Amino acid sequence: MEEDMDEGQTQKGCLECCIKCLGGIPYPSLIATILLYAGVALFCGCGHEALSGTVTILQNYFEVVRSPVDALDVFTMIDIIKYVIYGIASAFFVYGILLMVEGFFTSGAIKDLYGDFKITTCGRCVSAWFIMLTYIFMLAWLGVTAFTSLPVFIYFNIWNICQNATVLDGTTLCLDPRQYGLVPINEAKTVCAGSEKFYKMCESTELDMTFHLFICALAGAGAAVIAMIHYLMVLSANWAYVKDACRMQKYEDIKSKEEQELHDIHSTRSKERLNAYT
Repeated sequence: MEEDMDEGQTQKGCLECCIKCLGGIPYPSLIATILLYAGVALFCGCGHEALSGTVTILQNYFEVVRSPVDALDVFTMIDIIKYVIYGIASAFFVYGILLMVEGFFTSGAIKDLYGDFKITTCGRCVSAWFIMLTYIFMLAWLGVTAFTSLPVFIYFNIWNICQNATVLDGTTLCLDPRQYGLVPINEAKTVCAGSEKFYKMCESTELDMTFHLFICALAGAGAAVIAMIHYLMVLSANWAYVKDACRMQKYEDIKSKEEQELHDIHSTRSKERLNAYT
């Protein structure tokens, strides 16, 4: 009987511990972190592969060659964007961890789990800094989303021309990369409907795959924007919590100080009365 009671208390203790651990997780920050990681992974992975597909299309169907000198051509720009993607992936992986840690330390569930804690000036500055930094990153991701929509628009036009080339008889439809600034003006790299290269490009898997990869990259950038907005809401709520906790802490300090002063006065008067009586 005693063994059964001990086992029941042990199970109850484990259950309470699990409930406290689950209650200590800042779920809004967790959801925002998962959304941020998913958006950044989608943008970086699909964007990298879409850029590689763009290089293949330019080389195979438009016969664009890499400049032999160190010039800022389209291939160099694509390589630079790839390195930027590597930096974005690593930077936001670390930033997501930092925001998750900040959510742990500023959530009310952690206070209930580990007891009272002191709100320092450094903690308030850190929360304000994260709010400002997240707002800047949100604006940056808005710019990235707008920039990612440009290749989606370009490939949609190419896909539309490929779809209408067989429908409109007697109409000459051409693709000229000079319109998008991909090649210099003095280089004619036009591919028109009716040519063998045009039909090979339209029927190739590179064009269809690259188009859909850019769409996925655009969706990933949009998910990152939503994650930044979600983080702003969470950080603002945490800031309000920290501010209220700071005020409550000052109130408790003043209250305890007054109580201590009243206790000292009462003790002093009691001693004076006792001395006068004796």
